[in-house]
Amino acid sequence: MSHARIVLWLSLTLRPTRVLCTARFFEGQSPGLPNPAAMENGTGPCGEECPREVQETTITEGAAKIAFPSANEVFYNPVQEFNRDLTCAVITEFARIQLGAKGIQIKVPGEKDAQKVVVDLSEQEEEKVELKENENLASGDQPRTAAVGEICEEGLHVLEGLAASGLRSIRFALEVPGLRSVVANDTSARAVDLIRRNVQLNDVAHLVQPSQADARMLMYQHQRVSERFDVIDLDPYGSPAPFLDAAVQAVSEGGLLCVTCTDMAVLAGNSGETCYSKYGAMALKSRACHEMALRIVLHSLDLRANCYQRFVVPLLSISADFYVRVFVRVFTGQAKVKASASKQALVFQCVGCGAYHLQRLGKASGVPGSRVKFSAACGPPVTPECEHCGQRHQLGGPVWAEPIHDLDFVGRVLEAVSANPGRFHTSQRIRGVLSVITEELPDVPLYYTLDQLSSTIHCNTPSLLQLRSALLHADFRVSLSHACKNAVKTDAPASALWDIMRCWEKECPVKRERLSETSPAFRILSVEPRLQANFTIREDANPSSRQRGLKRFQANPEANWGPRPRARPGGKAADEAMEERRRLLQNKRKEPPEDAAQRAARLKTFPCKRFKEGTCQRGDQCCYSHSPPTPRVSADAVPDCPETSNQSPRGPGDAARPGID
Repeated sequence: MSHARIVLWLSLTLRPTRVLCTARFFEGQSPGLPNPAAMENGTGPCGEECPREVQETTITEGAAKIAFPSANEVFYNPVQEFNRDLTCAVITEFARIQLGAKGIQIKVPGEKDAQKVVVDLSEQEEEKVELKENENLASGDQPRTAAVGEICEEGLHVLEGLAASGLRSIRFALEVPGLRSVVANDTSARAVDLIRRNVQLNDVAHLVQPSQADARMLMYQHQRVSERFDVIDLDPYGSPAPFLDAAVQAVSEGGLLCVTCTDMAVLAGNSGETCYSKYGAMALKSRACHEMALRIVLHSLDLRANCYQRFVVPLLSISADFYVRVFVRVFTGQAKVKASASKQALVFQCVGCGAYHLQRLGKASGVPGSRVKFSAACGPPVTPECEHCGQRHQLGGPVWAEPIHDLDFVGRVLEAVSANPGRFHTSQRIRGVLSVITEELPDVPLYYTLDQLSSTIHCNTPSLLQLRSALLHADFRVSLSHACKNAVKTDAPASALWDIMRCWEKECPVKRERLSETSPAFRILSVEPRLQANFTIREDANPSSRQRGLKRFQANPEANWGPRPRARPGGKAADEAMEERRRLLQNKRKEPPEDAAQRAARLKTFPCKRFKEGTCQRGDQCCYSHSPPTPRVSADAVPDCPETSNQSPRGPGDAARPGID
């Protein structure tokens, strides 16, 4: 009888499914699962085309207008608009330099018509510009110009290796003059289809060429000198390490290489062994981790280029938001490659006070302009124990120890952005960041922070102007850093810095009895300062960018901002699941706020120590529990239970069994 009921219930339950499959059969559709390709292209399970406005979103950034899926199928992050604006500004100035050597003047929308041709930084190309100008004056020809959106036959050949929606490439075509072609490449077929639609939407098919290929293979196929790219832009999701070897070979002589790294957890020292496997350097956890990340990336680029008798020259290195971005030029020269070892350095950092020392890997000796002799460097520059606090040292690197910016090039970009503020949406931030970069000390690697110095000796924190003034009064140079708002970048040795902090501690004394004799604070403060610091505020202690109130350090632009999840074909459901997971994991290490009643109930679960000692005078008003502790029953002890003893008769051998009466 029960078997018949089960058969009847199954037949009633499966009847709608059988009817649906029969209807699909007569309509010529398979009753199986929906086609994944159809789902990816925007069709539903019944084969009906979903509305376009539900599946895609159209946005406008700069001069470009793009459509991208509402679901996370093609990667797009609006927070990186600053990255794209800065890249357009840098490539524009690079095009001005490259085309100026050929006698071609670029026209940027919003700039004045009377714009002189800018010569290159190198002496050889300056001579080329002079020869070209003489030829033009002799022939009486008008200077050639290159405008935005037009093909320049002698212009730049640009590659965006990981284009995603194609927004960056389309902005290059619409905002950067002097381009010959832009290759927008991506390995995803869905992304390439989207690039084609966006190219047609912005009417830049004559400049932008969509390409579907592996970025590494595409760059390896352009190693020949005549086929190399003038500009290569790499902005991957995570680490660019797999693409660097191909990139340094596919960029032209003196070409521009733009690289973004978003794996800051690796570069900032959270996983030193992973950093070594990707970039060939050990990252350290320090307050200067963001600048160290920039120098590790530059070291990795130069190391890859040296394998092919090439070397890099940094133009601009930026640490912003959750990523680092470097712009370098790549040249070829065996003699210059020999000097690369002397440009790298190991970092010795004290684990107690944070003092650091750099040890160059090589040494270049000789008079400039004559023969230079290269040899191994001598070291180490530190003793086994720190001379200030007696703690041990950590070893990191190698890192790039030379300047990470070309201040002349940065000044040109800053001047162009300041003269045309309406060109970019983030012009104010670009002006602020580049202004701080022009104020940085170019020959001083890494930096200390104000809170690091004061927390080491457990004293009150001096103001930034007071510490900068004390360094300037002591005849040292000091500057800020764009990578950290409270950075102190100075050529003063660590001993001078600690002398200044000892003098500051005398004005704001620390309770020495609370310090352990082995702590860094006790050992540093037990030494009398040799340098008498003067904390009187100087006028030149306040940098110009701070006086003008420029937008130097960006606040969080939106809620839950940061690296977006990796693009995947799961659609909007996968994106919503990721957002829910992010919400659950947000502040997971912080306890949720509790009200007074919850706090009182929680405290009542703890026994009062004074009540145990008989000294608590608060009685019922005490916030802790006065109840006597309940005795714990041992797991081995079995309580007397007559029901248990009556369940089975006792045998002759049961009398010796423990736990049974």
